[in-house]
Amino acid sequence: MMKQRLDQRQVQKLILAPALQQAIKLLPMTNLELIEVIDEELSENPMLELEGESIDRQAEASEDNAPAESAKTEALEAGPEEPAGNDDDAAFESYFQEYFDDGFRPSSQERREIPAMENTLAGETTLWDHLDWQANLTFHEPVERDIAERIIGNINDDGYLTVPPLELAETIGVPVERVEAVRRTIMAFDPVGVAALELKECLLAQMDYLEIKDETARTIVTQHLGLLEKCDYAQLAKLLGRPASAVKYHIEVIKRLDPTPGRKYSKARPSYITPDIIVTKEGDDFKISLNDEGLPRLRINAYYRQLLAKAFKDNPDAYHFLKDKMKKALWFLRSLDQRDQTIFKVARYVVDKQKDFIDKGMDFIRPLTLMEIAQEIGVHESTVGRVVANKFIMTPQGVYSLKYFFHKALIGDAGEDVSSLRVKDRIRKMVEAEDKTAPFSDMEIEAVLGRENFHIARRTVAKYRKQLKILPSHIRKRKYQMEGTP
Repeated sequence: MMKQRLDQRQVQKLILAPALQQAIKLLPMTNLELIEVIDEELSENPMLELEGESIDRQAEASEDNAPAESAKTEALEAGPEEPAGNDDDAAFESYFQEYFDDGFRPSSQERREIPAMENTLAGETTLWDHLDWQANLTFHEPVERDIAERIIGNINDDGYLTVPPLELAETIGVPVERVEAVRRTIMAFDPVGVAALELKECLLAQMDYLEIKDETARTIVTQHLGLLEKCDYAQLAKLLGRPASAVKYHIEVIKRLDPTPGRKYSKARPSYITPDIIVTKEGDDFKISLNDEGLPRLRINAYYRQLLAKAFKDNPDAYHFLKDKMKKALWFLRSLDQRDQTIFKVARYVVDKQKDFIDKGMDFIRPLTLMEIAQEIGVHESTVGRVVANKFIMTPQGVYSLKYFFHKALIGDAGEDVSSLRVKDRIRKMVEAEDKTAPFSDMEIEAVLGRENFHIARRTVAKYRKQLKILPSHIRKRKYQMEGTP
């Protein structure tokens, strides 16, 4: 038979307070994301206001109610009559005393006006808009318009049709020959070759449009595209029965064609980065500042603070409501300050560690880990990870993701730490300066690096080479030979 009993236990638990959860949430945010959170907090909490707001209202309220509210404010700050929690509230307000100061300014610099976002936007013509416009001028029968719309709607960013014509014909309920006729017409639209089913068809369509009569080039496109992709020019010359020098001319003809005709209408848009941290050199030192451009500057609303004092005796419900909002507002301001301070500490350590890199360049970059910074500034490793996420730093060497400075260390001959970025840069420079008639193999690169005190395995060289998108030595040699590179 089960028995019920009541026990007392004393346990230790690590609990994240709501304020701490909020501070952690703010850390990985970019400035744009932070602006959204601040706007949301402003709309929900009347205790917060932008600097410069409600000045007149505060002045009027102060003039009308100065004597009575002054007394009540003093009573609130002294807190002798509050029924419960006096000590806690007094300590709480003492902790945030700086935010009650009329001269308080958040740790940010002068606010600057930026152009409205809507004034910087402009519409762009897409590939599908461009094709649809041409189709409207070409096809007049409703059935052909319907077929053209379905073909254009199934073209990918590269300009290739992703659905077989037979499937389109069955969907529309027309003969496949009619779909093919419309597709052939679309392939002659601008850009030529769009709506092709494969690369060979796309290139041949362009050769027809440009009236290229080179039969050897057509043979290569029709039968030997695989060898062209592998840069196996020797085998290609053998199959064509021509010397390699003669094949080179025909390959140059093919290189002028566009294998992805749709790309020029769907180019990747440039990514504009706003750095979160700005590093400038002043004398022999580097000055660090946080970029607060566009960030609202908040402060405690003095009018509602006076209402809080007034409601202390007259309206207990309003008093507790406003008191709760006041605490949330103060914690939010404190969280913003802690975010700035943590980012500044991490940036300060990164800049001090990579001072020579910022001053002299890649040969002086040093390895760095999250654990190293966490131990140095006294926070958890995950906190550093949140700070590093989505942050960019502008230095005299350029703009970098903060993650760029974190990478593994290799051990040099003298036991010193060597950055893997430095080794990759050395491999890139070796390949750029190599003898084009005898490119470096991975084993030769390993040997050269070993003589320069960079001791890494051949497979590591191969891994770094792939990360740098450098082809293997035998393919580089074929390309050099065909291109006639000295």
